[in-house]
Amino acid sequence: MPEETKKEFDLNMHTARLLMDEPFFASISRRIDKRASYALPTAGVMVNQETAQFEMLYNPDFFASLTDEQRQDVLKHEMYHIIFQHVTDRLPADVNMRLWNVATDLAINSHLHNLPEGGLIPGKGHFEGLPKGMSAEWYMANMPDFDKKEQGDGMQGNGEKSNQPGENGSSGSDDQGDQQQAQGQDGIPDSLDDHSGWGQCSEEVKDIARERLKETVKKAAEESSRNNSWGSVSSSVRKEVMKLFESKIDWKKLLRYFVKTSQRSNKSSSIKRINRRYAYIHPGRKTNRVAKVAVSVDQSGSVDNSMLALFFAELNKLSEIAEFVVIPFDTRVDEKLVYTWKKGQKRQPQRVMQGGTCFDAPTSYVNEHGFDGHIVLTDMCAPKPKASKCQRMWMTTPRYAERPYFETKERIVAIG
Repeated sequence: MPEETKKEFDLNMHTARLLMDEPFFASISRRIDKRASYALPTAGVMVNQETAQFEMLYNPDFFASLTDEQRQDVLKHEMYHIIFQHVTDRLPADVNMRLWNVATDLAINSHLHNLPEGGLIPGKGHFEGLPKGMSAEWYMANMPDFDKKEQGDGMQGNGEKSNQPGENGSSGSDDQGDQQQAQGQDGIPDSLDDHSGWGQCSEEVKDIARERLKETVKKAAEESSRNNSWGSVSSSVRKEVMKLFESKIDWKKLLRYFVKTSQRSNKSSSIKRINRRYAYIHPGRKTNRVAKVAVSVDQSGSVDNSMLALFFAELNKLSEIAEFVVIPFDTRVDEKLVYTWKKGQKRQPQRVMQGGTCFDAPTSYVNEHGFDGHIVLTDMCAPKPKASKCQRMWMTTPRYAERPYFETKERIVAIG
């Protein structure tokens, strides 16, 4: 056999070409790690417990066997699982996991037309009586009764561990997913891909991943709207995408996301934690995460008292879960006015400045004092500031969020 035919299929080398006509999916794909794995038969997406990043695992042999059109649809299928939040949402109560796997695939495959054999399509086969374009919850509630005699082997994606070895000799029960899982006694058809990684991370990590998802999808939507090019994304899916930005601010989730993606870690040796590689020989490592977050409050004349009161109302919510440093500013920062807002404290709106607006002033202060993250509460009515050394996020009212004075790739969150 020629050497080139033995070479493992590398999806990363083909993704850009496959999604050339799909700018929305291409934008999302750039922000998802893709790794080859023979521990699952086809492909699957999950959230990495350590990094809270979305990952796509794929079997190189499976992808090598597909046409370009099929590869493109499998890629979009996995990204739809992320977009529709199947990976991060809580499961419905008392759910039959195998039926839920089928329901989520039906919701996605309504929008795809070139899936390989095994794709579950509304209006075809077992699902001949089901319409296209419904939600996973709708399909779950209207699932047909499956003939128990129609059974087979190789059921995958039921959320249960398998002890079958992978093609490379690895166990299917490793932390990257399962290669095979047994067919149930109810005739439920196989899912196209592997869903077993959906429940392998904590709710805290899922919260962080959800915030990252909003950021990722927002950037993809903005790029597609700006170029008036959404590819094959239907109008109904676009509406689902926009719903991601309608929810009110959950400070707890937002802060977890913000801190996770911006702060430093302080590591130290610990005899209490066992070293995984050299148990009882070398001490383990303990990671202490201490947030140092700055919140700059715009007190310029263009910020009226009602907006200032809104800002302080949000800060009172933030103080329920964290301590932070408040930096009042207009065209300057007076260090005498900077203070630490202790966790659990409540404060009334306070105006201590009323000049113009210059975002360079708080940015310089934060850059010089080594903060891990910077949140700016403002009406956005000033020129674009200098670069920030730490992650910076802007919070304003919906009116100003829609029409900011300057363009920025940094996150802008609407409150109120």
